[in-house]
Amino acid sequence: MLALRCILVTLLAGASMPTVTALMKPQAVEESGSSKKVVIPLSKQYVPVIRKNRVVTHRTAYYGKVFIGLPQPQEFSVVFDTGSAHFLVPSSKCKSESCSHHNRYDRDISQSAVDIDHQGVAVDKASQDRDEVSVEFGTGAISGEIAYEVVCLKHHAGKTIEDALMTSECTKIRTVLATEMSSEPFMSFKFDGVLGLSLDSLALHPEFSFFGQMKRLNPSMEPCFGVFLSSSDQFPSEITFGGHDERRLASAIQWTPVLRPELGYWQIQLKKVMIGGEEVELCKSGDCVAIIDTGTSLLGVPRQITQHVHWLLARSVPNNPDEIDCRQHPGPDITFDIGDVQLSLGPEEYSRPAGLRVITNSTKETEFVCRASLLPVDQSEPLSAKTWLLAEPVLRKYYTTFDWVGKRIGFGLSTQSKHDHAMLNMSNSPHEVLGTPDTSTLKPTVVYV
Repeated sequence: MLALRCILVTLLAGASMPTVTALMKPQAVEESGSSKKVVIPLSKQYVPVIRKNRVVTHRTAYYGKVFIGLPQPQEFSVVFDTGSAHFLVPSSKCKSESCSHHNRYDRDISQSAVDIDHQGVAVDKASQDRDEVSVEFGTGAISGEIAYEVVCLKHHAGKTIEDALMTSECTKIRTVLATEMSSEPFMSFKFDGVLGLSLDSLALHPEFSFFGQMKRLNPSMEPCFGVFLSSSDQFPSEITFGGHDERRLASAIQWTPVLRPELGYWQIQLKKVMIGGEEVELCKSGDCVAIIDTGTSLLGVPRQITQHVHWLLARSVPNNPDEIDCRQHPGPDITFDIGDVQLSLGPEEYSRPAGLRVITNSTKETEFVCRASLLPVDQSEPLSAKTWLLAEPVLRKYYTTFDWVGKRIGFGLSTQSKHDHAMLNMSNSPHEVLGTPDTSTLKPTVVYV
C-alpha cells in the first residue's frame, strides 16, 4: 500500500537548496533487564479494491497509537512502515477534506515543539515564510512544515521534556506536519499518519529517523523491533520496540544480513526462488533481492515475471464448484531461499479468497480457477529490477525482528499464545478491525474467453 514510494522533498519559501530526491489502545511495557520493551497492539483495516463495480481484492493496513508533544500529548494512529524513513501526521493548518477525517496536530498546545527550517534551524512558528516538504508515494502525496518534536510510544501526560526523554518510550524527531494531504490513501484508511522505520540512510537527515533517534537518545534500549501479524482478526497484531516478543515465536529466530544497508532498505539477498519445487529462472543467477516491507498488503513480484508467476500459482478446481475459499484449496508453495533461512508461503497465504470462473465462448465450457494476489513491482537504480516485496503474507506467517545496529533481519514461525485467548474476555479490546470482508459468499468472478 505504501511501499517503495519515492519521497520527493521540495524546499520552498525561497530556500536556496535544490530539490532533493530520496527513495523512500494501551501500550504494554515489559521489563527486559536494564531496558524495557514497549508492545503496541495494532488495529487492522480492510479497504476493497473495486474493478468494474466488483470487489476483486482488499488492501489492508495495520496501525497503532503514538503520542506527540508535551505536556499534553496528542494521540495519533500511524502505520509503522519499514519501507519509508519519515514521520508525518496531519496538521491543524490542513483544511482539506482528507485531513478533516483524521486527528490533526495542534501546534499551539505543544510546549515541546521547535519549528525548524530544512537545515534544522529554529524559526518563528508564526512565520508565513516556512520551508515546506512535499512527500510523494505510490498512492498519494502530502506537503507540510517541519518541527522538532517529542514523540512517545506511551502516554506521558504532564511530564517535562527532560523526564519523558529519560524513559525508553520517547524521543525527539524531525516531524513532517502535513498542511495538504491527497485523498488517497488518507480518505480510504483510518490511520492518521505514517511512522517510517527504514534505516537511517533513507532519511533526508538522521534526525528524521524515528528508530535512529530512539537509539541515539535511549542508549540503554535494545536496538531491535519485532513485528507480529495475527493470523486471526480476533487477536491483535503487535509491534514491539526494544527487542522481540518470545510469546510470538513457534521456532528459533534465524538471522540474515541486510544487503547494501547504505540504501536504507531492509533488503536481503535471495539465493533462489522456488515455485512448486521448480526454480524461478529470473533468480537462478542468485542476484534477486527482497525488501521486507510492513507497509504493503500483497506479495510483490518483479513486474517482468508477474504474469508468469500468476500462471505458476493458478490452479484449476475439479467439478466446477459454485464457490470455494481458494485459500483452502491445495496449490504449490513459493519458497524464498535466503541462505541459512528458507521462507515458504502456501496457498493460504498468497491466494485470493474468491475464484475465477472462465467460460469459453465457442464451446460454453467452464473452468473454475484459483489465483494468487500479487503486486507487480517496478524498480530502477540503485535498487534492482529483480526486487521482490516480502510483505504481509510473509509477516503473517513469520515473526520478523529488525536489528538496527547489527543490520540484520530475523525470522521465526509465528504462534498464537494463551495470552491472546485471555484478551477475548476483555471488555476493552486493545485493537479494532474495520471493513471485514463478507465471507458468507465467495462468488467467483466470471470472465469470457
